[in-house]
Amino acid sequence: MSKVYSTALDETLEIGRIIDHLKGEKEGPTVVFFAGIHGNEPAGIFALKHVMRELKLQQRSILGEVYAIAGNLRALEKNVRFLDEDLNRIWSPEKVKHIQQKKEGLKGDENELFELHELLSEILKKSASPLYFIDLHTTSSETSPFVVLNDSLLNRKFASNYPLPIVLGIEEYLEGALLSFINELGYVSLGYESGQHDEVSAIKNCIDFIHFTLGLTESVNLSKSEQTILKSMVLKSGKVSNKFYEIYYQYNIEKGSDFKMLPGFVNFQKIPNGRDVAMDNYCILKAKGNRQIFMPLYQNQGSEGFYYIRSIPTMLLWASKGLRKLKADHLLVKFPGIKWESLKKDAMLVDQRVARFLAKSIFHLLGYRARQLDKTHLVVKSREIASKNEEYLNTDWF
Repeated sequence: MSKVYSTALDETLEIGRIIDHLKGEKEGPTVVFFAGIHGNEPAGIFALKHVMRELKLQQRSILGEVYAIAGNLRALEKNVRFLDEDLNRIWSPEKVKHIQQKKEGLKGDENELFELHELLSEILKKSASPLYFIDLHTTSSETSPFVVLNDSLLNRKFASNYPLPIVLGIEEYLEGALLSFINELGYVSLGYESGQHDEVSAIKNCIDFIHFTLGLTESVNLSKSEQTILKSMVLKSGKVSNKFYEIYYQYNIEKGSDFKMLPGFVNFQKIPNGRDVAMDNYCILKAKGNRQIFMPLYQNQGSEGFYYIRSIPTMLLWASKGLRKLKADHLLVKFPGIKWESLKKDAMLVDQRVARFLAKSIFHLLGYRARQLDKTHLVVKSREIASKNEEYLNTDWF
């Protein structure tokens, strides 16, 4: 058992890996909530504990199963983001395989991954579909709540039911995130950022979001009026337009750098050209052009200084959907400099010296994420191939 303290509530909880687990008498979906993947983000832990207790007290009928899972127990107890390595950056297939094989002599955060992976494997083996995975987070800066996800049409369709800003493309910048690992298994998975780490509102927003999710997934029978009220509460929690955004730039902090975000920035804030943004090794970083800042770093741990985002036009979202359904990506390998990198035809190798005409945005449109392999080559991987669409066909939201 681990003790988790909330500055916002001035309260301590004692929890295990499974905060709680509810199983209904009738068949239904399996909904898995993760909280505290970062140890300095206890809001989700307290929100989940509250909701699970509330469901029991109200004797709500549960369909299927609901899991509330604690992430980095050791880091939560110490109220630090992580111990040795960021637990939300080591879920690459290669790293997971290495940790599974090693088993002994693991570092603190590797131990956490090993235990979480064992539990996740057990859930996938025993639990009924459809499965949903929700990762609850908070931010170091002030923020309006938002949803973040890997850009698959399945994820998009589910997430569009939330009256919140939806941010796409983070998986292109964050390697080894838990949700990317799960999404590549084909399941609906999304992250929810409820507010600033130590704000009471972050816990309240999270509680409303969890309740709304349980209604949306049909894990709990809610009346139309109850779901409408919850949707209104989720909507009112935000101050930013509930549309789709994409990340197109990340400022990466080099190891050993002395990085400091300048004070006063909040998520989704629009900043003018030339505005001072941060200092890195005593050099001032300025905005080059009019920008919209996202997740500015106001904590000691972490290697992502800040991001820039932009809204995605609705027409572009529709075009993307149509092209993906038509499998237009298969035409790309007809062009010089592009070939399949995988026998499953879910990844391409792009020689940028030959295929100069193809920008990353084209691959994004067709459902691929891009990684720089070397100075001249990109590996682009499909975010659609793995999606288990058939498991969600009979849901009301699909």
